[in-house]
Amino acid sequence: MNSLQRTTPFNLPIRVLQFGQGNFLRGFFDWQIDLLNERCGLNAGVVIVRPTSRSTAPLLDSQDGLYTTVVRGLDEQGQAVQNHRLITCVQRELDLSHHMADFLLLAQNPDIQFVVSNTTEAGIATNTQDQFSDAPPSAFPAKLTRWLYARFEHFAGSDASGVVLLPMELIDHNGDALKAAVLFFAKRWDLGSGFENWLQTACVFCSTLVDRIVPGFPADEMPTLETELGYRDPFLVTTEYYHLLLIQGPAKVAEWLKLPGSGLNIHLVDDIAPYKLRKVGILNAGHTAMVPLALLAGLSTVGQAMKDEPVAAFLKGLLFDEVIPTLPLPAEELTEFANEVLRRFGNPFIQHRLASIALNSWSKFAVRVMPQMRQFHQLQGHWPPHMVLALAATMHLYKGDLIALSDEAAHLDWWKTAWERFDSGELSARDMVSTWMAKKNVWGDVLSLHEDLIEAITQDLVMLQNQGAREALKATHSSGAVVAA
Repeated sequence: MNSLQRTTPFNLPIRVLQFGQGNFLRGFFDWQIDLLNERCGLNAGVVIVRPTSRSTAPLLDSQDGLYTTVVRGLDEQGQAVQNHRLITCVQRELDLSHHMADFLLLAQNPDIQFVVSNTTEAGIATNTQDQFSDAPPSAFPAKLTRWLYARFEHFAGSDASGVVLLPMELIDHNGDALKAAVLFFAKRWDLGSGFENWLQTACVFCSTLVDRIVPGFPADEMPTLETELGYRDPFLVTTEYYHLLLIQGPAKVAEWLKLPGSGLNIHLVDDIAPYKLRKVGILNAGHTAMVPLALLAGLSTVGQAMKDEPVAAFLKGLLFDEVIPTLPLPAEELTEFANEVLRRFGNPFIQHRLASIALNSWSKFAVRVMPQMRQFHQLQGHWPPHMVLALAATMHLYKGDLIALSDEAAHLDWWKTAWERFDSGELSARDMVSTWMAKKNVWGDVLSLHEDLIEAITQDLVMLQNQGAREALKATHSSGAVVAA
């Protein structure tokens, strides 16, 4: 079977420098650039830079920068869709252990307008070991600083040579974090006030919020996909139908990307913060709250949970009745997003295992669900019953007899001992709940002071223990009962 190779010469001007060659950027950002080229005449080529030199995988250059995206999921009407696209915007991939000179030479290209990155949450970090003379330095912001300084020097600090930086690492205020890291190396390497001023005035560091599930390379399906496509593609990447890119930056960024009329879910916003709360509160909290109950109900994937009427009803009740009232965006917009999340959870092409999502459940619950619980309590005067049940189910899951748990050793040890003491009659359910909710290092506060919360969790935990998850789901759904403050 044939491999991918270009039949026409490279002809796109390089307008994007991209740090990161992984599945996410290829299935998310490069896919969008390719569509903007086709639909809006963006005419943008991409050069990919590997942020580290540890990967031994072949460069995308081995098939002339070409690769395939397979988009699969439920559309806005809830219909299953699947389509593939040959991505042609990538012009080259650089490994800086071999291509440092070429990397710095790109700084002289006047067409480059955007710098994009996705280097994992730990990628935007500084250190005191990297030197200006290193070829290359180890940290991603250090590499970027070298490139930006080469550009500053070549163009004599002109405003026109500035670039728009779009970090897509999953951290809060990622634009501010990247700017601070670059300024750190600029100061440490004593690159001068002129360069620092150019970074501040000519370059635009935008914070972003990205959202798309990109499962990556579907090894088990490749024989079938290759037969359908008619060629081999070891760089093929699968991705869900839904995509969202929010950019906190000036309106001119939308003009430079030629977004008007693109049909893509890319938006310029004044403040990403409420949208981050929306994503964490609806998508992430929905995942985290549903997982323990679905597991205790005998299910193994998100898709199965969405087809299970009691579990799906629990999730809908949690999202629409308890989460949405706590969030600072219009209810209509939040409802639309929640319905989209439910479609995404029901994607028949992605087998997302519940046990995988259960990783580090306590830290996830504290960050994703507890803020909504407390806000609901503050607004309504009682605790949200679906979230309370999810909290009790997480406690029950940590008996450790259903799945292999993965969490901080201290959490696992505490729950192992607590359940052993409960089973022996040494510890009551209420005392177990109260002691855990008193842990300030978990919750940031002593939640055991809320007697009504402790009582509600204890009642649900006892029901889960004695009657099982199915009965607990039935009781929560049928009664709609709440615990008075």
